[in-house]
Amino acid sequence: MLSYLADFENYFGPLRLLRYLTVRTLLAAGTALVIGFIIGPWLIRRFRELKLGHGYIDDRTASLGGSYFDKQHTPTMGGLIIFIAVFASSVLWAAPNVWVFTSLFVYTALTVPGWRDDYLKVVHKHRAGISSWEKIAWQSLATVAALGVLLWHPASAQKIRELWVPFFKHALIPSMPWWLLFVLIYLWVVGFSNAINLTDGLDGLAVGCTITVALVFGIMAYAAGNARISEYLLISYVSGTGELTVICGALIGACMAFLWYNSHPAEVFMGDTGSLALGGLIGVMAFMVHQPVTLVIVGGVFVLEAVSVILQVGWFKYTRCRFGEGRRLFRMAPLHHHFQKIGWPESKVVLRFWLLSLGCALAGLATLKLR
Repeated sequence: MLSYLADFENYFGPLRLLRYLTVRTLLAAGTALVIGFIIGPWLIRRFRELKLGHGYIDDRTASLGGSYFDKQHTPTMGGLIIFIAVFASSVLWAAPNVWVFTSLFVYTALTVPGWRDDYLKVVHKHRAGISSWEKIAWQSLATVAALGVLLWHPASAQKIRELWVPFFKHALIPSMPWWLLFVLIYLWVVGFSNAINLTDGLDGLAVGCTITVALVFGIMAYAAGNARISEYLLISYVSGTGELTVICGALIGACMAFLWYNSHPAEVFMGDTGSLALGGLIGVMAFMVHQPVTLVIVGGVFVLEAVSVILQVGWFKYTRCRFGEGRRLFRMAPLHHHFQKIGWPESKVVLRFWLLSLGCALAGLATLKLR
């Protein structure tokens, strides 16, 4: 919205700086950071007054030690801090277009079921939260609506059908049929929603990894939206997606502010309010800048966490059917709990997973030059 102030540069010269994506991205990050620091203490205080903590120990984590008993009254729904900061900052600094609208729509649409899930858990003490079918319904509706907008709008109708993969100079599929496009976007939105949700099990783990992913996709969005850079790197040029850099900047700022309160020992948890929506936002942005497969590399920590759960459940069911007794591949899933069970302190697990996430981010960036 404030990007339009650049039109008044004749009255005040420095306003011309708002034409530059880099300037608005930095302003978006700074604005989100300030908003997060302002509303964070107030929301955390309100959460505590309303006693919005789980009030119980998850059966899966009860065996991990006494520290988890200290966390049972830590307020959740902290994802609202990130949501408010990202949404407000993006609206202020991103020039509106179909890519920006779709991103913020998916982010908002998935924040709602996440908030409802947390509300049922902390207010009604319903441990399961919303049913899996209701969650899938929300994710499906968000994906259908987003895809409908992208296929309807002339600026995105053709470009969104292209499927690009790393190491190739041209689109692997120049024009996907709508049903294949829907299946792929749905898998990425739902998959990364659930992957970040599974990663959000230790203080600062999910939000710290989200920062590195947002940083990489901010760079990729900038490259995809710049004709010269995309031609030089032999990647897809998607006009207008450069504005997603501003959203990524806002996401980095908001996550940094949230990490201030979520670092060990956490004052607030992200909850499904944050994790479900962040995964959906990152997943849909990856498709819009034509880097969906690269997200699997950049978000390697999230992928490992999700795969560890799938393998654990699958192996347990297989061995129970085959041998009459279920066996486990890991001491506990998701993967971060496995390392806790073998004796790693929580802070060490988080720091090492952050380092792994940074390595994945650098590997994802390297794919831009390997064509």
